Amino acid sequence: MIDEELNGAERVDELLTLAVSKMGGQARSGQHEMAQKVIESFEKGGHLLVQAGTGTGKSLGYLVPSIYHSLSAEKPIIISTATLALQSQIVGRDLPRLLKNLEPELPRPVDAVLLKGRSNYVCKHKLGGGYPEEPTDALFDWADGAAAAPHQAASPSSALGQEIVRLRDWAEDTETGDRDELTPGVSDKAWRQVSVSAIECLGSQRCPMAEECFSELARKKAAQADIVVTNHALLAIAAFEGLAVLPEFDIVVVDEAHELEDRVTNSVTKPLSVATISAAASAARKHAKVIVEPLERANRAFEESVSSVSDGLLPRGITEEQREALTMVREAARVVASDIKIDSANPDGAMQMAKSQIMYIVEQAERLLEASPQYDVVWAARPREFVPGSGYQSASEDSPAVLHVAPLSVGMQLREGLFADRTVVLTSATLAIGAAFDTAAGNLGLRGDGAPSWSGIDVGSPFDYSKQGVLYVAKHLDAPSRDVNPRTYDEIERLINASEGGTLALFSSRRAAEEAAEELRRRVDYDILCQGESSMKALVEEFSENEATCLFGTMSLWQGVDVPGTSCRLVIIDRIPFPRPDEPLVKARTQDVDRRGGSGFMSVSVSSAATKLAQGAGRLIRSTDDRGVVAILDSRLVSRRYGGFIKASLPPMWSTTDPDVVTGVLKRLAAAAKNQATTA
Repeated sequence: MIDEELNGAERVDELLTLAVSKMGGQARSGQHEMAQKVIESFEKGGHLLVQAGTGTGKSLGYLVPSIYHSLSAEKPIIISTATLALQSQIVGRDLPRLLKNLEPELPRPVDAVLLKGRSNYVCKHKLGGGYPEEPTDALFDWADGAAAAPHQAASPSSALGQEIVRLRDWAEDTETGDRDELTPGVSDKAWRQVSVSAIECLGSQRCPMAEECFSELARKKAAQADIVVTNHALLAIAAFEGLAVLPEFDIVVVDEAHELEDRVTNSVTKPLSVATISAAASAARKHAKVIVEPLERANRAFEESVSSVSDGLLPRGITEEQREALTMVREAARVVASDIKIDSANPDGAMQMAKSQIMYIVEQAERLLEASPQYDVVWAARPREFVPGSGYQSASEDSPAVLHVAPLSVGMQLREGLFADRTVVLTSATLAIGAAFDTAAGNLGLRGDGAPSWSGIDVGSPFDYSKQGVLYVAKHLDAPSRDVNPRTYDEIERLINASEGGTLALFSSRRAAEEAAEELRRRVDYDILCQGESSMKALVEEFSENEATCLFGTMSLWQGVDVPGTSCRLVIIDRIPFPRPDEPLVKARTQDVDRRGGSGFMSVSVSSAATKLAQGAGRLIRSTDDRGVVAILDSRLVSRRYGGFIKASLPPMWSTTDPDVVTGVLKRLAAAAKNQATTA
């Protein structure tokens, strides 16, 4: 039982030692240091940035203090992650094991729950026919920038129809309605048939199924819980939009904090297109029986205003012609919205859907009209079209552009919406560059006039990188260009053959990964798996089970892939992962830093590349027994001045640029892997 004579740091330290011991391990010094700093932050206030290298066990470093502090906290402690994989790890493994082992020491049980966005749960009202049959959110499908395809009914004998039948059967038995509990899973198209987005939901005051709603039940459980695990997108909505998607909270732990800025930016960046306005008008006419001709006329004016604009950043914002058209769109959409009357006693899901889509048009037109060049970024982009055999290609210049608006920086929004009046702990394996947290702190709004106080610590890693890993830079190769140098394939072939497989190859684009896989399959005798050929889970499992297999992939493999042991003894990275310089947000943020007298390239592009490269290199050493090589096929890491800055973000492995040396290392690693497999 908790000893009241011990202070918080001492008790958390004791609980951590006990929990890890019961789980068959020994708490590491980095875990102890992190746990003590986290509980001090909880108890005294003040924001904390923690860099905890791979192998530290950082989740326990904040979960134990969270469990302890939640016993006396008046509001739930929020834990936010960027990826579903980490969410599942925390809720499905880490927290249950901790609570089971600590329960005898606690004065009462601690309740921890997982809370997701509304569209992750089955909507019972939709199941009962309360919404139109077509997938409603497909009308607003922005995942690839393309307009939604026409709806096609699913026959019970079709693959889609069979998925929907299975979904409906499952919905009768599930206790949570959570999509991730459905095994095997279903396609997004099928899931749309039984779920609604946040803007389509009737809400707890109107929905006749509110008392049975899976999403509402999950929120009620979260409000009564001690610890709530959620994601960065939901955290951003709660903090910036004032919507009650999370229970009230005073403390939040942000894991995978290096992703927070991008996830927040994505959550507040939405497009406005001719297709979106047309879909909203069509829904309003069909489901609400209101007059939409003025909105359609305004949309035609908007189409004319964006048909001749070039793709890319609009440094002065929208043109006068676009401003006039958007004003017409906004005013016409307001009239349509006011004409849609939803009977609160007998709410109609289709009408709610239509009104929500119209309100989206109003809000996005307003955002574009109010955008300021000083604080916002506006750009145009053509929707991409799928071309069989070639993938998604940009539409022709004659097609109308989609307008986007995003904040130049989310730092002030984070400062006001998240950090004000709360205690925030941010942690990641790649939060600092070298020993400095300045870049991360600045991006998150923790630097400059009026910034709240914060402290940063690096608790290190238990791994001896200088003995466990080799960093090889292919200095002899030319700097990467748009077209792949054939010598790069020669280098990959040589490295894979020396390693005899066991290779995770990370590429800066999907196309580069696919072309490299196609080329290397002709050159080497080892199996090469490629991202997109199966589910990520299946690919990683196959890769980890066979020491002679290679896995080629892109950015989603740069982080989150955890393959300890001899199956991953070589990580190849094709180039320094700089963001595209013509990407509108990157370009605007770079120009902004330059105007203020700094180096935009260093602050934006190099800092981003350093963090991503560290994440990629971090795939190699996952346990104290791992040995291997990180091979970076980009000579700029040693030939350019910024190379030293980027290298400072990487694990401190022994480094070489000698091809013969690294070949020898890989051959010894391959022999050791064979010997280990034979012994086993």
